[in-house]
Amino acid sequence: MSEASGTGKAAPRRPAAGGKKTAVSAPQTTVEQALAVARADGEMVVIADETSTANLRWAGNTLTTNGVATSRALTVISIDRRADGTAGVGAVTRSGVTADQVEDLVREAEKSAAEASPAEDVQELVPPGDLTLSEFYTHYNTAYNDVDRAGFSVFRGFAAQLGDTLRAAEGAGRKLYGFAEHGVTSTFVGTSAGVRLRYDQPAGRLELNAKSADLTRSAWAGAATRDFTDVDVAALDAGLAERLEWQARRVDLPAGRYETLLPPTATSDLMIYLYWSAGAREAAEGRTVFSKTGGGTRVGERLSPVPAELFSDPGYAGLECAPFVIAHSSGRDSSVFDNGLAAGRANWISSGVLNTLHSSRFSAATAGLPVTPAVDNLIMSAPGASASLDSMIASTKRGLLLTCLWYIRLVDPQTLLLTGLTRDGVYLVENGEITGAVNNFRFNESPVGMLGRLIEVGATQKTLPREWGDYFNRAAMPALRIDAFNMSSVSQAS
Repeated sequence: MSEASGTGKAAPRRPAAGGKKTAVSAPQTTVEQALAVARADGEMVVIADETSTANLRWAGNTLTTNGVATSRALTVISIDRRADGTAGVGAVTRSGVTADQVEDLVREAEKSAAEASPAEDVQELVPPGDLTLSEFYTHYNTAYNDVDRAGFSVFRGFAAQLGDTLRAAEGAGRKLYGFAEHGVTSTFVGTSAGVRLRYDQPAGRLELNAKSADLTRSAWAGAATRDFTDVDVAALDAGLAERLEWQARRVDLPAGRYETLLPPTATSDLMIYLYWSAGAREAAEGRTVFSKTGGGTRVGERLSPVPAELFSDPGYAGLECAPFVIAHSSGRDSSVFDNGLAAGRANWISSGVLNTLHSSRFSAATAGLPVTPAVDNLIMSAPGASASLDSMIASTKRGLLLTCLWYIRLVDPQTLLLTGLTRDGVYLVENGEITGAVNNFRFNESPVGMLGRLIEVGATQKTLPREWGDYFNRAAMPALRIDAFNMSSVSQAS
């Protein structure tokens, strides 16, 4: 796909089959074109997403593959208002839409809207006056037609450090496997109500797996990053080398409930599932752990004896994300009618008390809660919490230290009971020291129930969720000490 010019003019593509030339316009230009050809009496939301990615992969201390890719998608959402106050919605998404295909896409969306059943979440479109300009987003104009792109330049400093680390690991007799990837998605939102917004979202991650020379021992570490300038791969490798040494002694333990230390990555995987499950509508309908017996929601109830905070904030340093709603389709707690709605800091749990649930304007009204759009990051903290994981280990008389969790699945939405497996190292802590590695377990645990048995919260740090990093990698979490974490059975997983 050719680069978009900064002038707003369409950039040429290679000739299509048969010699006919087509053109791919800059994303903003495409949005304006779609709005311009919409039916005069109709309403419309147009979203253009342009994504570019770059990646490096290595195995057995050797770089194996690398690549770059770009993609572009256009979503047209047509709204057919009707005399009885209802509205039909038709949403169509296509990739690689050329300038001469835009009008066909608009007509398809309009036809779908005209034939659609009434949308239950019908609202007026968000007016542009609901938004205030800030450093986090901007009304776009022709000066913003260029899009940022991911490329190998983001790996310049990191790649040199990686090469040194791979050579050091080879010399030390351990094998490193893993990958680094970086992407940028530029999203342009325009509506017939006058909203014009753009957001550029960078996202990167590193996953590093170390194995002993005989491949019998394995340890994992990961990092989330916006630009790879803050990733210290040598330090991650040093931590993995230490964990492989811990695995030299094996201790077999039975299933049971153990005092357990969760590192930030494991905390994030559990708290993200809690966040995804904290929708206002399903709670009000009695479907989730956040439903109140007898009706309503549990907002206002204490979930933890520790004054823990769980919140989202689009301006959180290092985890910045879009401070307005981008909805390609409607869901239980999202709505296409909310596109462009401002989304600020949301305090989901405050001082251990459930404070609010994420919602659209429609689902908030249904649940009787304030409108609180979901935000694409998640942070957990506690007042005054500053303990490192090492210091938490040192203060443990006897317990388990997990590395990470994987294959997490929902068992019971009414309690938010999750099951999953431990992976890449579970360690026995005795009298403040790691005394060996233990067998893997299957766990059955509810993040909400776990909060009720929270003993200690460590310092908050940016982390990469092991299980959910593909979908959600803007998280800052502490290590947690949990009483009676339920290791339900011994697992043969390695």
